[in-house]
Amino acid sequence: MTANIAPMPPILGVYETHLTVSSLKTSISFYQEVVGLELAARFEERRIAFFWVGGKKTGMLGLWETGSGPLQMRLHIALHMRKDDILLAPALLKARGVQPLGFHGEPVSEPIIIGWVPALSLYFKDPDGHSIELICVLDDEPDAAFAMQPWSAWRER
Repeated sequence: MTANIAPMPPILGVYETHLTVSSLKTSISFYQEVVGLELAARFEERRIAFFWVGGKKTGMLGLWETGSGPLQMRLHIALHMRKDDILLAPALLKARGVQPLGFHGEPVSEPIIIGWVPALSLYFKDPDGHSIELICVLDDEPDAAFAMQPWSAWRER
């Protein structure tokens, strides 16, 4: 870096991310009814929809319909959520017909802990196979040796 140039101001967070979907109608229903996001805008002629994530000033998710071509891309997004809400999420997802998953895609009945952060985390797939993560960084001390295990194992340490 050049000594005469002031550093960039710090980035405060990611405001917006986008996913490609095969069916905009199916994905709008999923992100409204399963994930609980508020639809911000839908543009039928462009085959796109936008959702508020945590409110208008906090974040946005864009969905872009691409059809059912043979080249499907699977992406990942992590959505910040309160700890108590993530603990409730496995049962709520199952009630909506969605399987809660662990870090490696294995079915789980409770969130996992990613020890090196540490973070409470729960994964699931959207209708296009994108990996959706619910995450809450904990105030606990990191424990890299813990690796990734169930929430109950973290509590029992």
